[in-house]
Amino acid sequence: MKRTLVWLACAGFIAACSKPAPPSPPPAPAPAPVAAAPTPPPPPPLTSGVTKANMDTAVRAQDDFYRYVNGHWLDTAQIPDDKPMAGAFVKLDDEAKENIRTIVEDAAKTPDPANKDKQKIADLYASFMDEAALETAGLKPLETEFARIDSIKDKKEFAALTAHFAQIGATAPFGGFVHQDNKDSTKYVVDLQQDGLGLPDRDYYLENDAKLKQIREAYAKFIEKMLSLSGDKTAAANAKAVLNFETELARAQWTKVQLRDPIKGYNKKSFDDLAKLAPGYDWKSFLVAAGIEGKTDYIIVGQPSYFTGMDKILAKTPLATLKTYFRWQLLRSYAKYLSKDFVETRFAFYGTELRGVPADQPRWKRGVSLTEDLIGEAVGKLYVAKFFPPESKARMDQLVKNLLAAYKQSIDTLDWMSPDTKKAAQEKLVKFMPKIGYPDKWRDYSALEIKKDDLVGNVMRGNAFEYQRNIDKLGKPVDRSEWGMTPQTVNAYYNPELNEIVFPAAILQPPFFDAKADDAVNYGGIGGVIGHEISHGFDDQGAQYDGDGNLRDWWTKEDHEKFAAKTKALVAQYGAFEPVPGYHLNGELTLGENIADNSGLAIAYKAYKISLDGKPAPSLDGFSGEQRVYLGWAQAWQAKVREKFAIELIKSDPHSPPVDRVLGTLANQPPFFEAFGVKEGDKMWNPPEKRVTIW
Repeated sequence: MKRTLVWLACAGFIAACSKPAPPSPPPAPAPAPVAAAPTPPPPPPLTSGVTKANMDTAVRAQDDFYRYVNGHWLDTAQIPDDKPMAGAFVKLDDEAKENIRTIVEDAAKTPDPANKDKQKIADLYASFMDEAALETAGLKPLETEFARIDSIKDKKEFAALTAHFAQIGATAPFGGFVHQDNKDSTKYVVDLQQDGLGLPDRDYYLENDAKLKQIREAYAKFIEKMLSLSGDKTAAANAKAVLNFETELARAQWTKVQLRDPIKGYNKKSFDDLAKLAPGYDWKSFLVAAGIEGKTDYIIVGQPSYFTGMDKILAKTPLATLKTYFRWQLLRSYAKYLSKDFVETRFAFYGTELRGVPADQPRWKRGVSLTEDLIGEAVGKLYVAKFFPPESKARMDQLVKNLLAAYKQSIDTLDWMSPDTKKAAQEKLVKFMPKIGYPDKWRDYSALEIKKDDLVGNVMRGNAFEYQRNIDKLGKPVDRSEWGMTPQTVNAYYNPELNEIVFPAAILQPPFFDAKADDAVNYGGIGGVIGHEISHGFDDQGAQYDGDGNLRDWWTKEDHEKFAAKTKALVAQYGAFEPVPGYHLNGELTLGENIADNSGLAIAYKAYKISLDGKPAPSLDGFSGEQRVYLGWAQAWQAKVREKFAIELIKSDPHSPPVDRVLGTLANQPPFFEAFGVKEGDKMWNPPEKRVTIW
């Protein structure tokens, strides 16, 4: 545009300063002009990507970087009544749901007989939105399941019922899933895991903390009310019995920290071994009912001591209590698909009492979530076509390549890794498989039956379809192209068994990824996320898997010791954080994610420097490129969390809360101190000897 204005100005100046020319004969008619192709305008300059309106510049970056970047937003933002938190993730999730709503409602308005998946989306959504039909139906959709429970005459029959509950998506004392064998990644295997609780973690049953005790009491009342709504005449006594039973299960369970150890969690058992582990349990009936027998000759048991304990608990629990427990878990699992009284009772506990959320989500949002749960890739295929531009995928490809290049360079400079381990680490890095945006092939839902007037039936058939899809993998080659998240999911993950890093389309939006912004802020946002996921391959859990996804120790003893020393310091550092008064973070539970945050941001910064190719970083909006990397990181973790939900996360989530993810990570980044001139005496200062630098 500027060149055009300059050209016009020069033309006017020449016309004004020239002497008049003598008269000339009329010119000959000129040939018709040939229209020149218009020159496309240059693309607009890239922005800084920094949302200055969210900042509180009255706070020094050197004293509280999280508030400096997000302070105005923290002061003015309100947590929506239907949310346990507000922030970047919530905003993106809401946007994704709005987009999916458009897809779902378009599918309903414009029937397409040729596109059966589109019709299933429309019919599933319609079955959820028809509240009048649900009010009329009441508990009738669950009558067959209640009859199945009531007909049980012997405790051995609960084995087949547990398998059935797994198929329809209802909670039982244990569950299972199909995945790659951790020690032979070419095979699928069934893994059995502890389960059976209605509260988020065993601590809610076992600790005498005042707030947890209050939730426990509210949970007992919740059970009582739900049983009463279902017609139970002795609901109060039965609720107490169910809570006591779940408490016994909780006492037998492994802690979240114990569950992080993949070696202890890998216990290969023959079917005969199962009988020795829990001799009172009818494993034969379970394996047949679960569709496992004949498809594999061994199974992995995650927590052997739990299954032995569960066997003893089942033996001493009255048959009537067990029947009530299964009835309760069926009600709990399906309450949100029933009439209004069940929906509201469920939300009053899980939404308001447990998480402090005053209002349930609008029904359309819950309907959209259901379509994602049951036929997510069918929705995702339409989502990608409409809302994910190809250029975003191309730019992400380059970001991932630069992050991997930064890891490659960094491995050779590590002071805690021996030459042999470095060689093995490089071999693993080469085998990383990035997946960006959406899968190369989409899931086939042709065998799934969806009826417009049968919500509960749709949910049961959808869960059974997914269950059978996974069981059918047994004995077949591992499909390394499969995705574990839908494209419309605002998240990312690393899977050590496939050695893959996966970034769904929906997270590739501001503040994580801004196609209109200069690279620096994107390296701090999505670059930190990419680095986070790659680093999981080398954290205290992921490092126990090789590049092919096998659980195999490829470290030397000395490397383990040096790494353990660094992680011990990280455990202590994060364990000092107290997000809610009286509730410290569990540094051991959050260790893997804290390693990933610290390593990911360090590598993202190095990758940004690689991307500059020796050129100086541009300054935009008054910030250097180096500063904008860290501003991007802090923007990405902008959040406000309700206290009750914060306690739930502290007890059960392996991630640190957003503010601690920012401040805890920055405390260990030497370039951050340089970029913002943080010095001794500043509140953000962390002495070099206390910084935990892993990468």
